[in-house]
Amino acid sequence: MTESPIEPIEPSEPIQPSVPIARTLSLRGFEMYVEERGAGEPLLLLHGFTGCGGDWRHVFDLDALARRHRLILPDARGHGRSTNPDGTFSHRACAADLLALLDALELPRVRAIGMSLGGNTLLHAAFAARERIEAMVLVSATMYYPAQARAIMRQAGPENQPPEQWTMMRARHAHGDDQIRALWRHAAGFADSYDDMNLTPPHLATISSRTLIVYGDRDPLYPIEMALEMYRAFPRAALRVVPGGGHGPIFGDRVRAEFADTALTFLEQ
Repeated sequence: MTESPIEPIEPSEPIQPSVPIARTLSLRGFEMYVEERGAGEPLLLLHGFTGCGGDWRHVFDLDALARRHRLILPDARGHGRSTNPDGTFSHRACAADLLALLDALELPRVRAIGMSLGGNTLLHAAFAARERIEAMVLVSATMYYPAQARAIMRQAGPENQPPEQWTMMRARHAHGDDQIRALWRHAAGFADSYDDMNLTPPHLATISSRTLIVYGDRDPLYPIEMALEMYRAFPRAALRVVPGGGHGPIFGDRVRAEFADTALTFLEQ
C-alpha cells in the first residue's frame, strides 16, 4: 500500500491560533487537568514522566495540528495541574485513568501518541481494552525495565537533582515542591518495581492497534533490541529508529519536523 503524504497547509492560509479549552475532571479519586484544541478526529497526546501536556508544543505546531484534529492533552496523575491524593503511582493506573477519561469525553475509540510514560500507558490501555485504541505511536516505550534502566532510576531521587532541574520542574508542575519530590521518588521506586511494566511478547501479540514504535538507537534506558522485540511481537507494527537519538528522540529542530510528519502520516493513513 502506498502511503499518502500529509498535505501541507498553504502559506497563504493564515493559521489562526487555537484557543485551548481547559478543564479539570474528577476521575478515579483524583483531579485530571485536560486541555483540548480544534475539531475533527480525536488525537490523544500523552507526555513523558515528570512532564506535562504542554510539552507537546515543543514537538508539534499545535495551532496547525488543531486544524485537522481534536487534540486532547491531559496531565497524568500527579503531573502538571493534575492531583494524586493517594500518593501511589503506576503505569497500569495511568492506563485505567486514560480509559476513564475516554469514557468521560464519550470517545469510544481514539488514535494516540505517547512518549515514555505516555507510551507505557498506551501499552497497558491497548492490552486492557483492545477496542479503544485504534492506532498509536509509542516513543521510547518499554515492555519491562532492563537492568541498565533500573541502575539509572536508582539515582532519580529528589536528593540527587541539581538546581536547574528544580527550576524546570517548578515551571511544569503547579502543586509545589512536594508534588515534585513525589514524582522523583516514584521515578526512583521504578528501579525495584516488577509488577507494573511486566508485559511480554505474548501480551503484545493480542493487541490489534496499528502501532508505530519510535526509538533512539542511543537510548540510555532501553536498548534498541527492545524496540525490535516489540516490533516483532505486535501483529500490526512499524518501526522507526532515530540515528543518534536518546530517550525521547523527538525534541529539537533536527528531528521534530521529521517525527511529526512520520507520526501523522502513520496515524492518518
